[in-house]
Amino acid sequence: MGAVADDFPVPLAVGNWLRQPARHRPTHPAIISGERSVDYATLDAWSDRLARVLVGRGLGLGDRVATLSENSVEQVVLLFACARAGLILAPLNWHLSPDELAVQLDLFAPALTLVAASRWSEQAGGVVAGWQPEPLEDYVTDAYPAAGTSLPAIDDDAGLLLIATSGTTGVPKGALLTNRNCYWTNASLQAAVPLDADDVVLGLLPQYHVGGWNIQTLLAWSLGATVVLERSFDPGRVLELIERHRVTTLMGVPTTYVLVAEHPRFADTDLSSLRFALVGGAAMPRSAQDRWAERGVAMAVGYGLTEAGPNALVLRPGEAPPWPGAVGRPYPYVEVALRDPTDGRVLAGAGTGEILVRGPNVFAGYWRDPAATGAAMVEGWLRTGDIGERDAQGNYRISGRTKEMFISGGENVFPAEVERVLSEHPAIADAAVIGVPDPVWGEVGVAYVVTRRDAVIGVDELEAHCRAHLARYKVPRRIVITAELPRSPVGKVDKRYLPRDVDVR
Repeated sequence: MGAVADDFPVPLAVGNWLRQPARHRPTHPAIISGERSVDYATLDAWSDRLARVLVGRGLGLGDRVATLSENSVEQVVLLFACARAGLILAPLNWHLSPDELAVQLDLFAPALTLVAASRWSEQAGGVVAGWQPEPLEDYVTDAYPAAGTSLPAIDDDAGLLLIATSGTTGVPKGALLTNRNCYWTNASLQAAVPLDADDVVLGLLPQYHVGGWNIQTLLAWSLGATVVLERSFDPGRVLELIERHRVTTLMGVPTTYVLVAEHPRFADTDLSSLRFALVGGAAMPRSAQDRWAERGVAMAVGYGLTEAGPNALVLRPGEAPPWPGAVGRPYPYVEVALRDPTDGRVLAGAGTGEILVRGPNVFAGYWRDPAATGAAMVEGWLRTGDIGERDAQGNYRISGRTKEMFISGGENVFPAEVERVLSEHPAIADAAVIGVPDPVWGEVGVAYVVTRRDAVIGVDELEAHCRAHLARYKVPRRIVITAELPRSPVGKVDKRYLPRDVDVR
């Protein structure tokens, strides 16, 4: 591997990514947010000026800047300013309760806490009073002098993003991503699912999530493309923006595409500008994927996690899935392997095991938590906690998480496999499976399913569908049809809130 990726000829340090677009297409829109449009010359100048303001205020290399804000122009300016000043941006999840936010602030110990006006009256006072919060919008103005302040040299391994993640443990940790991690993640994305300067990217993922930065948006800004930045997700507005701005690509979790496809305007909206759509975060229901394909939109299916920057595996747009639920092969510059869960061996050839990831995209570690970092790494590999299957040609699919697996009658059952089979039924929009105690079998599965808006189906038919495609011990003991599934703010199913006191006798 060379010093830089041949197909991503931008500076490694993220702070310099705006330089060329600002020079070569200064008036081209970098961000469209609502009725507001910011061109590249302005975005570059604001970021440079804010970097000098922050240094002039006494912030030094490695200091954290915490934010509480929906997706915003100001937060983008701040990210590039932090990159130029050698600071670490710690965007907080504004969906969290005051107590949860206080825990993260205690962990990250920011030198500066900035709160958007939309969050100030609702959350700032009770949550961050001890951190002396200041208005985020005030920093992207002429309020603070920056003249004469010089910027420090930035090391490629300097931290840039501190993303809170708790996985299934519920204990918050901070995953630290460096300039190098972000560079190689975007280099691999460009090599596998490329953008160009004429693309219009719809940015839907929240900026407190790694995908809000490292899946398409940072890549778009490095190339001089336009990002239509949305503060929050609304299915009808997604269709409106695609049509109005001639959006060429977007990234979302499966729920994004399910809800947009269920919207009454989906069939009539002009989607002809879309080159492809990226999906990740969970298994994509077959029915939803088919509906987008019927509208002529190719899907790129991916797998990743925050600690990997996040991209690890990808099935490229238009590439035929080798088997149901496939998430493709490793991204360029990323290595993926399987680890035998019983003896820890790295497996060769076709097999099933815990997914390992290695490469310059893998995070620097958990913030001030060497024990958790050590547990996550084994001989240079990142342990994902996800169980995957690999065929002889090197294609992967996800079977489930090691912590979600349950044992029924002595046999291992991975919920993701059962969810995939349920979601392949054309009447099913989404599914979630959990294990619950059983006096005879130890544990049995309970499935919660959401049907498509126009579908009528009974439990008996779904059970027959499962029996036709799964071993008997994997068939859920009970299937519950529900109006919706509990979800995290990013849109992933949160199984902690699924009822477990279900009668399975």
